[in-house]
Amino acid sequence: MRVHVVGAGNMGLPMARHLHAGGHALSVSDADAQRLRLARAQGLEALDTAAGVAAADVVLSSLPDDRALLDVGADVVRHARRGAIYLDTSTVSQRASAQVAGLCEAAGVRHLRATVSGNNHMAEAAQLTVMASGPRAAYDEALPLLRLLGPQQFWLGEGEQARLMKLVVNLMIVQTSAMLAEALALGRKGGLDWQDMFRVLTASAVGSPILKAKAVQLAANDYAPTFTVQQMLKDVGLILEAAAAAHVPLPQTAATQQALQAALAQGLGGEDYAAIIKTAARAAGLEA
Repeated sequence: MRVHVVGAGNMGLPMARHLHAGGHALSVSDADAQRLRLARAQGLEALDTAAGVAAADVVLSSLPDDRALLDVGADVVRHARRGAIYLDTSTVSQRASAQVAGLCEAAGVRHLRATVSGNNHMAEAAQLTVMASGPRAAYDEALPLLRLLGPQQFWLGEGEQARLMKLVVNLMIVQTSAMLAEALALGRKGGLDWQDMFRVLTASAVGSPILKAKAVQLAANDYAPTFTVQQMLKDVGLILEAAAAAHVPLPQTAATQQALQAALAQGLGGEDYAAIIKTAARAAGLEA
């Protein structure tokens, strides 16, 4: 297949490399000239978006927010050939996604929502979980590409199910971090050793994969971001928006949004979202 990737960021660039290594003709575009230089240095062809989209059988995008999706979606329907697949992996609102899907349908472009679970390290290792929705025939056609991104792929329906599923996953991720923040604050205030707590928690019944994945870094008090406080605040906003539209109360998630806001106010917006551990410590009168 001829694939064009829009967005050569921390997620999009490794995905592009895996597709290229899988034998597909591939080009990339990005508004950031530095990311394009990096893509070229890794052996990928860089094209402007219009030329790349026009030549592609499949357009894949990895974008930061609704605005970017709407802009790129407009470019895709303007330049893509009829019958092409537009596959977007971004975490965005169902509202913006449905708007792009409508534009694609009118232009004869098949829109596949293919959100991914996993961070940039998992993208590099081709260990992403893909949650897809949209036309089933488009999913079946794109499946060989999706399998190059990770070991698990799920088709969830014809509409916006993939967007909602990504928010459900991220709700549990951020709530795990909030739960951990309070547990560690209680343990520290009571005199438990920091390293001992991580050893026991990861070996216990609450030792989930996400906790085990974060434990080595956090036990060393390392908050280098795999996903920042600011990025998680955006996602939690999408979660609460979806909940409000469906009349689903999420009081714990709303409280976690405030913990993230506290971390942002304390200058931690660029750190890993687990930095809410620091805000919980400070609230308990502990040094972060």
